[in-house]
Parts: sequence; C-alpha cells; structure tokens
Amino acid sequence: MPFYFKLGEIPHKRHTQFRKPDGSLYREEVMGLEGFHGVESILYHHYLPPRVVKADRLGSAAIEYTDFGALRHRALETEALKPGRDPVAARRVLMGNSDVTLSVSRAEGGMDYFYRNAQAYEVWFVHEGSGALHTQFGRIDFTPGDYLVIPFGVTWQMKISTPEARFFVIESKSQIVPPKRYRNEFGQLLEHSPYCERDIRPPTELETHLERGEFEVRVKVRDTFTRHILDYHPFDVVGWDGYLYPWAISIHDFEPITGRVHQPPPVHQMFEGRNFVVCSFVPRLFDYHPQGIPAPYNHSNVNSDEVIYYCDGNFMSRKGIRKFDLTLHPSGLPHGPQPGATEASIGAKETAELAVMVDTFNPLEITREAVAMEKPEYQASWMIGDGL
Repeated sequence: MPFYFKLGEIPHKRHTQFRKPDGSLYREEVMGLEGFHGVESILYHHYLPPRVVKADRLGSAAIEYTDFGALRHRALETEALKPGRDPVAARRVLMGNSDVTLSVSRAEGGMDYFYRNAQAYEVWFVHEGSGALHTQFGRIDFTPGDYLVIPFGVTWQMKISTPEARFFVIESKSQIVPPKRYRNEFGQLLEHSPYCERDIRPPTELETHLERGEFEVRVKVRDTFTRHILDYHPFDVVGWDGYLYPWAISIHDFEPITGRVHQPPPVHQMFEGRNFVVCSFVPRLFDYHPQGIPAPYNHSNVNSDEVIYYCDGNFMSRKGIRKFDLTLHPSGLPHGPQPGATEASIGAKETAELAVMVDTFNPLEITREAVAMEKPEYQASWMIGDGL
C-alpha cells in the first residue's frame, strides 16, 4: 500500500505492554510479507491468534485446466452464469497461469463463514450489487464499480445488501499494487497518476467482536482448503497500524489519459502484479487530431495474452459483445477492431464504455467452464463485411 494507516487503539510503542481495562494483556500480532522485509501491519487482539479448536481438510483448491485447442480469439458469455449462495462459493475460475487466475462470481447472498486466502492476493471487481467487506482490519462498504483489494492472509466475510451481486475476480500469487511509474521513491502517487491517495478507501470502521462460541474460517493455502473452528470471533482486534490492509478504489475515480492520437493500453493501467497488469477502460473523450482514428489499431502483443471483461456501454471496436461478456485475445495472433469499426469510429467525440482488462505476460490456460461459455462465432466476426 502507498501509505500508512491506523484504526482503533494502539500503544505508544510497538512490542510493549498494552493492557485491557482488567489489566490483562492484549495480544500483539505482526502481519507482514516477505519475511519482515515487505509491508506489514501490527494488530492487537483480545484473544490469542493461534487458537484453533479443530482443523479439517475440505479438499483440493488446485485448478484443473483443459486442452487449449487451436489458437483463436475467444469470447465467453457469462450472463447466464448459475448463481451461488455466496461470493466465494459462487466463484468460477475461467482461465489462469502460474501468476494469476481470472474468475467470475454471481452470488445470491452473503457468507455465513469467514475466508482467508493465504496463498494469493485477491481483487474483487464489483460489477453489480452492493454490500460490505468485513475484515479484522475493519469494514469497507462497496457499490458497483469498486475494486476490493485483499492482501494475503486477511480474514474476511462479505455481506450482500442487494438481491444478488456479480464480480470479476483476480487472484494473484504476487502483491497487487499501483504501477511503479505512477509512484515516487517514497511510494506517493505522482501528479500524472490517473488516481491518487484520496481515491483509495481503507477500512472506515473497526468492528471489534468479543463473542465466544464456534466460528468457521475457511483457509486457502498450498492449493488446499482447510476449515478451522475457532472458539472466538476472528474480528477481535481493538486496533492496528501499518501499511498492509485491505482497501477499495472505484473505477469511476480513475481519470482517463487522452491525447491527440490514439493512446496505447498502458495509459489505462490501474494495478500491476508479477507478470500481469490490470487496466480500467472508462468513459472518456476521444483523440482530437484532425485526422485521428479513435478506434484502436491492430496490434500483436507477441508476449502477452489480453482479457477484457465488459461491464457497460458500447465498446467501439467490438461487434456482438454484450454486458457480462469476456474476451481472450491470445499471444501469437494479431487482434484489433472488427470490420467496419475503424471507419465507424472516425468523427466520434467520446465513449461511455466501461471494462476491466488484464494483460498477462505468460500464456493463459482455460477451464472446461470457460469452454462451455464460449461464443463460437466470435473468431469469424473478423470475416464479415471486410470488403474482400
């Protein structure tokens, strides 16, 4: 995270006595990355964090990919995705590699258990629905357009306040952070960054629970799901401070960068991880060169697979693509506007499109669920009306 933050009560000095009103000690927990060399936070608990009444193996969390098949452009239709009872249970992995996995989730309700991903960062893009992300660091309310960034090891529970909610989910084996080129040597976001610290929303309310009983925490680690039963509520923190915590930012607070001629995709970059980037396509003015062509040029990202999740508006360079669709343009095959899209864009002044893009620098594998959602006519859409 780019800045220091704190909530609740903390002692004047770290690693010193911090006592409850009855004189007993609060329990300090240092939560950090990369063996005390990365970002960290210090939390103060009512109960001992290592306490686990019971541990059960729930099953494998490994992803099974299928044969990729012939190299081709793919479009997936996710609108009819079967809803699940909660966001985690409803998650369906569509593609991934050793760096990142991409999923969709359609949830009918909130969680009655707690969840912790100890092997990956997660970003939940809220496409539809509202609710709250509850964590040991506090509460973050969310609405459509929010990115929820959840670091390794955060225990969380999501509640939905609408009949259902839809998410595009990015799971990363590395930290997910703002791009380096938008940060100075101290980590502060620079003036030319498309967003700043004012747009980042840390937890706003620390919810301290002292209940005792039976509480289920499902932990994902070593490609396995484990169920821990605790005899205390996992959100027993009275205060914390540091640089590691969950946070949110809205795609609607991303300020687009435009120019006289068409700008390349890196100007849309929102986050970066190891061997991948995340971009936000938002409503913006088009290029203003008198001979400008607003539609993107054909391009071959020889070392990159491109995935776009379509949220809203009319995406100018694509025909037959609707809300909830997802496209995969793999490396090794040029991609760009479909026939007629380039000509149709000339003279256009602005776009209202909204989409999330993930570019990976290692090839993506696909799952059987992705293949079942594929729109087979998509590859042929470049052959229609091209004048040949």
